[in-house]
Amino acid sequence: MSMKIRLARGGSKKRPHYAIVASDSRMPRDGRFIEKLGTYNPLLAKDSEDRVKMDVERVQYWLGQGAQPTDRVARFLEAAGLKAKTVRNNPKAAVPGKAAQERAAKKAARNAAPAEE
Repeated sequence: MSMKIRLARGGSKKRPHYAIVASDSRMPRDGRFIEKLGTYNPLLAKDSEDRVKMDVERVQYWLGQGAQPTDRVARFLEAAGLKAKTVRNNPKAAVPGKAAQERAAKKAARNAAPAEE
């Protein structure tokens, strides 16, 4: 059984509230889970203590059992000091989209045309 430590969404529309849960990876996001490990409230300030709450002992237990944290949960674990910080690299994030590249090319062509005359 492939285990994940992930977020299960709760709360109403536009007011999210997440539970940090240990679940089988085949189950739906908000579906059946094995154990609730904590909560995450993204509406609170980033420096608030209540934004992320975790039962550290149970999280360590599940990591010892081979559960894989999702990207967001891994960031919470890094902030809590339970997991080594990983280097993230997304070189495509700084590249402008297709439409922006086309606009830049047109602008460069317009600016180069008067210089040639």
